[in-house]
Amino acid sequence: MRPLALTAGEPAGIGPELTLILWTKRAAFDIPCFAAVGDPALFAARAKLLGLNVPIAECSASDADRKFPSALPVIRAGNPTTAAPGQPDKTSAQAAIAAIDRAVQLVQTGLAAAVVTNPIAKSVLYEAGFEHPGHTEYLAQLAAAPGKPAPRPVMLIWSEALAVVPVTIHIPLRDVPLRLSREMIVETGRVVARDYAARFGVPKARIAVCGLNPHAGEGGSIGNEEEKVIAPAIQTLVAEGIVASGPYPADTLFHSVARKNYDVALGMYHDQVLVPAKTLAFDRAVNVTLGLPFIRTSPDHGTAFDIAGTGRANPASLMAALKLARRLADAHPARA
Repeated sequence: MRPLALTAGEPAGIGPELTLILWTKRAAFDIPCFAAVGDPALFAARAKLLGLNVPIAECSASDADRKFPSALPVIRAGNPTTAAPGQPDKTSAQAAIAAIDRAVQLVQTGLAAAVVTNPIAKSVLYEAGFEHPGHTEYLAQLAAAPGKPAPRPVMLIWSEALAVVPVTIHIPLRDVPLRLSREMIVETGRVVARDYAARFGVPKARIAVCGLNPHAGEGGSIGNEEEKVIAPAIQTLVAEGIVASGPYPADTLFHSVARKNYDVALGMYHDQVLVPAKTLAFDRAVNVTLGLPFIRTSPDHGTAFDIAGTGRANPASLMAALKLARRLADAHPARA
């Protein structure tokens, strides 16, 4: 069986220790086979620091399945990493990027079933000259076919309780009304409709679209984005055969009865939909990137520099990311 390619993430963050902790729980929690991608010495040093008995087996992707029961398979990527827990240094950015590059290469060549990414620190990457807005955009660039534009990546936060997609993501709140457009909403809705069907097997996913303003603008008395931008975008999606409805007031869209009426909630900005998603499933939510030609999942948390190296990090979200990646890859191997 092809392994999941799990990147080390930011070496000074909690990614390496979460990887080690989950390997120790592989039998108890039925963790799918994965190969860590990064510096083998980093994982060995972190295991020693935490007092974890985790043998490290540097290997190729084809050997990972055989190694996994008795050792943590590690596929080398990049140069040696020297960053200590909570203390990113000049090796951090190179190590994080090299692991992403290698994991994508593995899945593109069919050696890995999916990419699962541990958290990175964008501030560390930016200091090293990283030119992409974030992790997701870099993955989209790596996924681009030669001579073709990068695919449009869409961030889906998924759990059994709620699935949400923000149309605008990591931008200041004051810029949302300026950036929001019919085209952006329509393009996002198309990717959600297409890839939710392809990945999750829901051919006609019901998409509930949030308004931007309180009470969805209340007929234009509290803003007109609903009438001028959002409603016309919904009409376009519906005309294309996509099951989209709204715009709905966000404050009444996420209670238990309302959630039964849709599969995915499409929000206009980050916190509008991530707050309810994390409230309902903080340790179980998974970040899934739609729009890519391969499966990518990630835990829905950051690097947690403040607790890195202490062993206190909760592996639940990474475990959910691994299990969902395996589920999606097994359900639709042709697209994996």
